[in-house]
Amino acid sequence: MDALRVRLGSVVEWTVAAAFFAATLAVALLILHDLRSPGVRSTGGLAATRTITDVPPSVPNGAVSLPVLTLRDGKTVRVGDTAASIAATFGPGAEPRREQADQGRLGDRLTRFYDYGGFRFILVYEPFERNGERRVSAIYLP
Repeated sequence: MDALRVRLGSVVEWTVAAAFFAATLAVALLILHDLRSPGVRSTGGLAATRTITDVPPSVPNGAVSLPVLTLRDGKTVRVGDTAASIAATFGPGAEPRREQADQGRLGDRLTRFYDYGGFRFILVYEPFERNGERRVSAIYLP
C-alpha cells in the first residue's frame, strides 16, 4: 500500500510540474506575439510615429512616402500633426483640392490632396487611438 501511495504522489508532482511548464510557455509565446505585431508606437517626443501597413486606395501608385515635408516658405508638416495644426500652419490658402474618405483601422481616414504654392502633396489623416483626434498618419508626394 505504501508503494502505491509513493507512485501516486510522484505522478501528481510530475503533473503539477508539467502544468506549470505549459503555463510558462504559453505566457512566453504571448509576449513574443505582442513584440512582433506592428502597431502604434510612441517615441516620447512631440509627435507619435506609427507603422503604416496600408496605403489608402486614393493614393496613386508610385507615390513617395515621407515622415516630414518642408516647403519652400519654411512651413513643415510632420507625421503626428493634428488636422487643426495643419489648418493653422497653412491658413486659408491651402484648402485641399480633393478629399476622399475611407475606413481605417481605428476610424474614418481622410486623404486630402493639396496644391500649395505650386507644390502638390497628399496628407492622410486618421486617429491614432479609438475616438481620438485625427492626425497626419502619412505624407505622400505624387
